[in-house]
Amino acid sequence: MSNPSMSIFQVAGRAMSAQLTRMNTTASNLANAGGVAGSEDAAYKTMKPVFRTSFDQATGLSTVDVQQIVTAGEKPTKRYDPNHPLADKDGNVFDAAVDESRELVDMMETARSYQNNVEVMQTAKTLILDTLKMGR
Repeated sequence: MSNPSMSIFQVAGRAMSAQLTRMNTTASNLANAGGVAGSEDAAYKTMKPVFRTSFDQATGLSTVDVQQIVTAGEKPTKRYDPNHPLADKDGNVFDAAVDESRELVDMMETARSYQNNVEVMQTAKTLILDTLKMGR
């Protein structure tokens, strides 16, 4: 990616967009915690974004994008519950494999990273405005 006009605002904006994707997958994981399915394939699996960092030689800035979203973590847990309406022929159901504590930590880290990028944009804006005032 060699875009000589790439600015700190674009870099921070792309990073914020990537963190928003991370926040959305984390929210989806938390929303599906405790979910039950009738088969391992149908059970909810934790989603995680895979980030790709690119270095722009023209500006010397690195940017981050979401390359893909993958399933990660443990397999769904098989549990014997023959009275459950979703139980398979052997009486088993499959609980979604979502580590709620880990997801909450991810959510806090994501929010912190997003806020850091907001602060980068605010600082850059302030510096540009201060520079313009010097020219008066």
